Amino acid sequence: MRKPLIIIFLVLLFDQLVKIYIKTHFFLGEEVHVAGDWFIIHFTENNGMAYGMEFGGNFGKLFLSVFRIVAVGAIGWYLWSLTRQKEDRFYIVCIALIFAGAVGNIIDSAFYGMIFSDSNYEIARFMPAEGGYSSFLHGKVVDMLYFPIVKGHFPSWFPIWGSEDFIFFRPVFNIADASISTGVAMIVLFQKRFFSKRPDPIDKAIDDLAEQVKKEQSSAE
Repeated sequence: MRKPLIIIFLVLLFDQLVKIYIKTHFFLGEEVHVAGDWFIIHFTENNGMAYGMEFGGNFGKLFLSVFRIVAVGAIGWYLWSLTRQKEDRFYIVCIALIFAGAVGNIIDSAFYGMIFSDSNYEIARFMPAEGGYSSFLHGKVVDMLYFPIVKGHFPSWFPIWGSEDFIFFRPVFNIADASISTGVAMIVLFQKRFFSKRPDPIDKAIDDLAEQVKKEQSSAE
């Protein structure tokens, strides 16, 4: 369990340090070009899911926050069971990355509204005397990584988006989002390694039952 804990700690530490620095040093919408026009630090916040997607106003925000906490609890239990069963170490690393990223964004949603002032009017202050900009579970997730690597426009004959401009990659995200995406991507890429040798649970149960019946018949004879 030591390696997954180290991964989780490092992801959370890096994610939160970057978010807190951006939150307390940047105006909302401020950006710094790190590498030309294809890597930009752009401070934005969102109420919803990963990569800036929104979900159903205040009620949706509360539902999403509670759902995240439940999901993280389930992922944490799954990760713990994998380490107890001594599953593939690389697979455990993937789940640890997903878990760490999910926790990183939950911290924003759960606590940032209570400990920071609103970034809409000034550079945010930590633990302002008048209180934070929102309540528990209603905080906004801090995003800052922007990679508009390719810019162009669709040809007029292109379905739906004809003649519209496009940017790849448009969403602004954070370290936690990247951690989740990396974990999921590695599971997809190495799924044969992770799952091909695992017996189907139903088949295994049937085989175990058949074996038990054989033993009982042998004992009776």
